[in-house]
Amino acid sequence: MSASTEEVLARLRRKLPVHISSATTLVTDTDKAAAAIDRQRARKKDGQQPSARKPDLRPMRGADREDLVLTPWELLGVFARATTLARQGRGRGLAEHWQGLKYCQAMAAGAGGHLALTDEGQSPELSYRAMQARELGRAFGLAVAERAVRNRFPDHMVSTLDAEAVLLAGFARSGPRPTLGARPRPDFFIEAWQPGEPSRVFAVTVNGNHQIANKRTGKADRSAFKQLARGSERAEHFHLAEWNSTPCLLISTELLAKEGITVHALQAPGKGLLPARPDAGKGSADAVLGERNPPYAGAVRVPAANGRRERVQDGFLIPRKDVGWFGQLLARTGAAAQLAFAGAGTEIAQYLTAGQGHKHYAQQTFAGSASVRDARHKIGAAWFVGTDQVFRVNHVRVEAFSGIAEELYELLVKGQVEAYRHRAYDLRDSFATGTTAPNWGPVSFADDGTVMALRILPKKDDTSSS
Repeated sequence: MSASTEEVLARLRRKLPVHISSATTLVTDTDKAAAAIDRQRARKKDGQQPSARKPDLRPMRGADREDLVLTPWELLGVFARATTLARQGRGRGLAEHWQGLKYCQAMAAGAGGHLALTDEGQSPELSYRAMQARELGRAFGLAVAERAVRNRFPDHMVSTLDAEAVLLAGFARSGPRPTLGARPRPDFFIEAWQPGEPSRVFAVTVNGNHQIANKRTGKADRSAFKQLARGSERAEHFHLAEWNSTPCLLISTELLAKEGITVHALQAPGKGLLPARPDAGKGSADAVLGERNPPYAGAVRVPAANGRRERVQDGFLIPRKDVGWFGQLLARTGAAAQLAFAGAGTEIAQYLTAGQGHKHYAQQTFAGSASVRDARHKIGAAWFVGTDQVFRVNHVRVEAFSGIAEELYELLVKGQVEAYRHRAYDLRDSFATGTTAPNWGPVSFADDGTVMALRILPKKDDTSSS
């Protein structure tokens, strides 16, 4: 018998542990998978050189290896915040960030008490399984990656951005629709920032799979190792200032692991340093950016090491002279993502370059395709403005709301990114941290002033308060 709507919402706000796998043996297994991939490619293309991969992979350390404890709704909130500017559907607001709502019934406590897929989550259509692996893989991977970055920089804010949305500002190929083509690249960037101070940027790759562990040994299926190896290739295609200076987090989520959903994670070291910016004027995130067009082919110079000569390889290299520009780009793209999460429309366009889709967001959208910032709720002690989506769970109408603290929203609409960052940092400890709120079911609060909440739709809906 399927769970009632009330039961579904209750389990969405229940904190559960998620297994993290990260040991030296994982590095070894990933290296073996990489060698196997190279051998297979060599058979198909005679004489092809082994693929470039991120060197010096290491297991996670300390608290990063402990179980991740969170609610399924918080997990979907992580995924939603990171995908507001994704270009998969380009619906702009039936909104990319609502795509995670289809997983409301897909996760619950497993037999061992860890988070696992429910019966519904384990029996989707074949084409849906691929989508589920990709999207839930991203959700779990980003939750683990964000925790790792926060552990390293506990006094910083953390912003997660779709890598394609960022890189289009400098590497978009010409044509009627800006694109990066099939060039390998990380999936996301995570910026750890503090107003007026240098930032740190991490490249992140995330994957998921439905393969089942070896019944005899209990060892993870080789799919996870292959995904980490290919993630290492994608991470190696982004470099800040010079080769191998950007820290990376490589993650593969095994959705059907015997002990419950298991996240396999590796890291590669680097500084990833971005310079501090002024609070206003040229060089600040308030200034409109011009597009850059750095080379991609042969852009990365790899020094001689381990008996190999110096060589060049393809990649998204941010030249040292443009590192400050890249920091501005991350901040402005982050501002656009925050507005998109709250359902803003044409206001988003001010933060995006032509390659990132400025024209797309500047235009009015057709009926049925736009998310509208027309909802306002008091959740906890703060007022949030944003957008909502109504859908059904077991034939019961349910309302989802995503928004941002009203004070922060107003700063972003006015183009005041630096002021927004200062104020968001000052307010970071003032927002609620619970998993629910009065008149709501599951709630996901973030320290950047955003919130995503769910409830059974009231019979008399008053969007002016809660």
